[in-house]
Amino acid sequence: MDTFWLQVVFWAGVAVVFYAYLGYAVVLKTLLLLKKQQSRPDYSPDADIPEVAFIVCAYNEADFIEKKIENSINGIYPPDRITYYFVTDGSDDDTPRLVENYPYPEGVRWFLLHEPERRGKIAAFQRAMKMVTAPVVVSTDANTEINRDAVSNLVRHFADPRIGAVAGEKRIHIPRNSDAGAAGEGIYWRYESALKLMDARFGSAIGAAGELFAFRTAAYEDVPADTLVEDFYMTMRMAMKGWRIGYEPLAFATEEASADISEEWKRKVRIAAGGLQAVIRLAPLLDFFKYGKLSFQYISHRVLRWTIAPVLLPVLLVLNAMLYQKMPFFRPVLIVQLVFYSAAFAGWIFENRRLRLKIFFVPYYFCLMNLAMYAGFLRLAGKKQSVLWEKARRRT
Repeated sequence: MDTFWLQVVFWAGVAVVFYAYLGYAVVLKTLLLLKKQQSRPDYSPDADIPEVAFIVCAYNEADFIEKKIENSINGIYPPDRITYYFVTDGSDDDTPRLVENYPYPEGVRWFLLHEPERRGKIAAFQRAMKMVTAPVVVSTDANTEINRDAVSNLVRHFADPRIGAVAGEKRIHIPRNSDAGAAGEGIYWRYESALKLMDARFGSAIGAAGELFAFRTAAYEDVPADTLVEDFYMTMRMAMKGWRIGYEPLAFATEEASADISEEWKRKVRIAAGGLQAVIRLAPLLDFFKYGKLSFQYISHRVLRWTIAPVLLPVLLVLNAMLYQKMPFFRPVLIVQLVFYSAAFAGWIFENRRLRLKIFFVPYYFCLMNLAMYAGFLRLAGKKQSVLWEKARRRT
């Protein structure tokens, strides 16, 4: 290839990678500053307090379920306006018994749904949805702890008739002696939270995380039983139907970081496979002419990171080396790339030796995430990623 076109391809690739990981946040912040009025929830203090269905799907969560029940029922939402559904399908430990025998305070309305067969979280969730009559549903994972006013803060968004779903904030508890996986996961979610908030103010948050989110029952539709990231897919389908997805940083779910880097890798690969599956199934959302601003946000926030950017990273390194042989000007750029990947490699070595050098955490976790996209693609292509995934162990 001619040197000129090598340069064009290289700098175009650099622009795409920068935009995917950092540039979109800059563009979004700029667009929000230019807007005369940012989109915010239209809260109405006099609005009726809607009934809420609170759903927790728990598979073999005997170590956490009692703490989860206590955390859930001790929120400040009026107890006569909320019903709790604990779905324990497939659990072969004490989870169902602990739910059934928990000493619920008088007035708390709750249901235990249990079937011996394990068919995955989305199947369990959709079983609960068949019982729901409340206009608003709140869903949260069994191994997370939510703040006391989380439900109230989520529900108030529905005073705006345009809102179909609201994403809560996911927080990672980072211990002082955290490894690269825990620290990287924490940094990633702090950045994601800031980006989701800007997304919501600009137009719509791009999907919700299953740790904590709410939606209108009227906006809900069942999703295919083999969906790997059902929370994201479900809420994006709502957005495609014209509903907006809000974001509430004052409703947060806190969970422990992955037990170690191998557990974080397992989780990242599963999410990567699910993300790629979602890109395929949400292909119509790539149509700018039909979905406009939502397509722009979706492609910028998710599609580029899940598809093009990971592919470009090794290509840019090779192109940089080729250009350096012809033009010394590219030497500093090549050095920057080599230093970054060397830092990631050093992070891997130190992590295996249980040495905590935080300077290497970010490059190591960044490379881990992108390698997981390749592994996730192979899982998806080989049909090896099941909805009956093995849970990543969390720190205790």
